[in-house]
Amino acid sequence: MAKRDYYDVLGVKKSASPDELKSAYRKLAVKYHPDKNPGDSKAEEKFKEASEAYGILSDKEKRQNYDNFGHAAFENGGGRPGGGFGGFSGADFSDIFEDFFGDFGGGGRSRNRRSNNRGSDLRYDLSISLEEAYHGKKQDIKFATTEQCGTCKGNGSEPGYSPDRCSYCGGNGRIRSNQGFFTVQQTCPQCNGNGEEITNPCNDCNGQGKKQASKKISVTIPKGVDDGTRIRLAGKGEAGSRGGATGDLYLFINVHSHELFKRSDENLFFEFPLSLADAALGTTIEIPTIDGGRAKIKIPDGTQNGKQFRLKGKGMPFMRRGDFGDLYVQVKTEVPVYLNKKQKELLEQFREIENDKSNPSIKKFFQKAKDFWKN
Repeated sequence: MAKRDYYDVLGVKKSASPDELKSAYRKLAVKYHPDKNPGDSKAEEKFKEASEAYGILSDKEKRQNYDNFGHAAFENGGGRPGGGFGGFSGADFSDIFEDFFGDFGGGGRSRNRRSNNRGSDLRYDLSISLEEAYHGKKQDIKFATTEQCGTCKGNGSEPGYSPDRCSYCGGNGRIRSNQGFFTVQQTCPQCNGNGEEITNPCNDCNGQGKKQASKKISVTIPKGVDDGTRIRLAGKGEAGSRGGATGDLYLFINVHSHELFKRSDENLFFEFPLSLADAALGTTIEIPTIDGGRAKIKIPDGTQNGKQFRLKGKGMPFMRRGDFGDLYVQVKTEVPVYLNKKQKELLEQFREIENDKSNPSIKKFFQKAKDFWKN
């Protein structure tokens, strides 16, 4: 089968610049690379075809020969490159695949070498009351961490010295190895990707650029914080090694359970014990609210056990908003356990004069029971 024109293979014009050639090839290499298309023979052939085309056109002398004589310029050993893959010289092949492998998480030349030196994130568990969660608070916390070494200013070297270029990777932070047709990059094991090594380590921090320390900071707990909320304090974690970025501090909030109120999101629930007489005759009750105040609720006569009353805006505040949840008061009718003689007499009198209208649900139940027994 006749070979396709190299310019057509890459999808560029004959006047394409070296950068345009490289960009076109890179797109094709990413699309048809065998690692992304396992078992696809057509994709593999397209990958090889694109690699061969770029190998010729990326070399100024080979491109000129191709422009003058076409594919015949490289037939019968006529100037065809003897090494590499598809016409690549070693340097060109490595350069483009350095960028290529960056798409697969291997990291290209733009990778930040200091990223490996970032300080660790820290966790601090902070317990507060429901009232403190309602009002918000400021609190000082103290924790163990690492801080930048004051002697070497974080670079790890004795004052007057600077880190040297890594002798193993030449300062690149990465090393290359040939595996068949491909050049693979790996993090330098000697400098851990920094590109530098400490030849005169600081005596105070042993070349780490950081030291153990105890830190005290003031933190603000926002209003409405809930149990399990995580608050991130950027740059308050451990110092990085050799000038690396500082980690973060995460506050994990634990809100204690309350003896009166139960919380669900921004709403609060309150159970109020109500006497049998107050439930039957009606009354007005006064209850506490989470803000430290009081609220009155009118209980109508005939209130049943479990009846709920809603107090709008008396719940917890929404975080970073100006509105509030609600407070739900549920009455729990208390049946007296210990009765004196007078109470018993009154209840006996009440039972004697009690009629079906006062307890329609009881009448309905017994009617259903009679129907059941008949059947």
